[in-house]
Amino acid sequence: MYERGSQLKMRPPLYTPEERVRRDQTVWTLIQGILAPIQFLVFLVSVCLVMRYIHTGEGLQAATVSVVVKTLTLYTIMITGCIWEKVVFDCYLFAPAFFWEDVFSMLVLALHTTYLWAVFTGALTPLEQMYLALAAYATYAINAGQFIWKLRMARLDMARRDAMSMGAGLAT
Repeated sequence: MYERGSQLKMRPPLYTPEERVRRDQTVWTLIQGILAPIQFLVFLVSVCLVMRYIHTGEGLQAATVSVVVKTLTLYTIMITGCIWEKVVFDCYLFAPAFFWEDVFSMLVLALHTTYLWAVFTGALTPLEQMYLALAAYATYAINAGQFIWKLRMARLDMARRDAMSMGAGLAT
């Protein structure tokens, strides 16, 4: 809901009733719910290791391994997320409810993949690789925020639906 002056505008719910049922019944929802905090924890550890290398010049191998692990975790959550989207919305990517999150995810994926390319080809110096990792991480943080916002909107949708159904029940 958005208020503008005396107008009250309702945004469409994130999920149709059928999509909500599919979301709640698929194991892929649980898998995403497990992978997301794991990826975030890997991200936090990796940011610390990358920053340590940038500031001290020490720990290049640990920082590099951490970014590679973060990237592999990202690939895993992206693949399982595509499966989740297929089950819930009947398309692997760019479902209308998550279109902009998916678009931005492509940038996140591209930067992480570019990092892997730079490491395996030696195309960038180690310091440049770490700055590229930080750029990839900045986009990941924005993208994670997009998805957290969507989860919040879904919860508000459910609360609004429940409130409306309670109101309808009271009116009868």
